[in-house]
Amino acid sequence: MLVARRNSNDWLPSLFNDFFYDSFPAFTPAKQFASPAVNVIENEKDFEIEVAAPGMNKEDLNVQVSNEGELLITLEKKSDKEDKKDKKNYLRREFSYSAYRQAFTLPDDIESDKITAQMTNGILHITLPKKEVTVKTPESRRIEIL
Repeated sequence: MLVARRNSNDWLPSLFNDFFYDSFPAFTPAKQFASPAVNVIENEKDFEIEVAAPGMNKEDLNVQVSNEGELLITLEKKSDKEDKKDKKNYLRREFSYSAYRQAFTLPDDIESDKITAQMTNGILHITLPKKEVTVKTPESRRIEIL
């Protein structure tokens, strides 16, 4: 049996392409890592949004409220290919940049000036406090009979 030997450095991309696309056609890496997982939780006093952002730090994240009443979450991670500390000889490098952006329309009962965000263990936690609802009991009044 004659086996062809690859002498070039392009064997790694071919190996990955053969594995990911030929053997497992339903598995596409681009779709799997397209956006982070997001949980939205409603409590009595607030809403909580959790965004999975492993490998990111708070400098890679941006959370803001627009004038149109939208909560905008942006994640952007860049790896500097010219990093002097990185002495690795990459044969293939595909994860040097990742970005995510999502907007949520805020309900009317949110106190937008009290929204807080915190990054803990690779998860971005955003708390959206609800406005306090005060139930007004109608005052009793006398109705004049005409």
